[in-house]
Amino acid sequence: MAQRTDPSRRRLLIGTAAVSAGAMLTACTSNETGGAKNSAAQAPASNNKPGKPVTIGFAGPQADHGWLNAINVNARERAESYKDVTLEITEGSNDTAQQIGQIETLINKKVDVLVVLPADGKALTQVGLKAMRAGIPVVNLDRIFNTPQAYRCWIGGDNYGMGLSAGHYIGEKLKGKSGARVIELAGLDNLELTKQRTQGFDDALKNYPNVRKVARQAAEFTVESGQAKMAQLLQAQPEFDALWNHDDDQGIGALRAIEQAGRDDFLMVGGAGSLAAFQAIKAGSSVLKATVLYPPTMAASAIDLARALGQSKGLGGLAEFEIPSSIALYSAVVDRENVDRYMPTGFK
Repeated sequence: MAQRTDPSRRRLLIGTAAVSAGAMLTACTSNETGGAKNSAAQAPASNNKPGKPVTIGFAGPQADHGWLNAINVNARERAESYKDVTLEITEGSNDTAQQIGQIETLINKKVDVLVVLPADGKALTQVGLKAMRAGIPVVNLDRIFNTPQAYRCWIGGDNYGMGLSAGHYIGEKLKGKSGARVIELAGLDNLELTKQRTQGFDDALKNYPNVRKVARQAAEFTVESGQAKMAQLLQAQPEFDALWNHDDDQGIGALRAIEQAGRDDFLMVGGAGSLAAFQAIKAGSSVLKATVLYPPTMAASAIDLARALGQSKGLGGLAEFEIPSSIALYSAVVDRENVDRYMPTGFK
């Protein structure tokens, strides 16, 4: 999971459901009968029908986290669903020099489009520029390059939006409680994405004057750190009403600490959208009542975008001839009411 693009940039926010094409297109430019049709109605849009063959190069970091593994799975499965797509996928690496070398190999192979989830957006900006200058459009997945010149389209999650969604969900659940107390189990504090999630959470809670955040502890996006840091929070805060945990993987450890402490007097909201979290929410037998999505399905969408680029098409449901330059995914809240809908997207 990675850094959110600069909020000052114009972006297109999309949810998990497709936008209706009928709502996006207008019929004609003239009020007169037989007038010329709007060119938007004739814009070529990508669909599932086989078209021009496209070779897509995919490069991502090492799948050392459930979410990152799901990124690879989503990319492969989406590519396999298209008869006109050939996927050239590299072995994931967290070493920036190695990943740069892998991308340069794909450039030398003259793939039609590149999809890149960089281990480090800043460090890989130059190789993104190299691909673009070689005439290979780049779909920058999640961790953003330093300049828009290094990619044709960016698609990724909204870390600030995750915090907003979590804060509003908790705020609404505690709306009628006087003096409500909230704690936060964050991710790695040296990552900008963690700061953005916390900022969104804090900004959302400002809308609920009865709710106060009384503690925050940073973990490391791992089960072990989640358990250790949650144990510390429980010891320091004997009474609170809600917990937001930034990451469902570290949430497994947090739930262990909560169960060991015999606590069930508060509600917990997770982050990212793991299968384990969805299953716990559906079971309803723990304090985990909801999680905020940072969907790995973005990798499938990146393949869709790359295919559209390779075929010189726009997106179905949008009137423009070209795909957008930036797409930020909405951070939906999944709770017991809608968990069945999202269950198939949960990562392991």
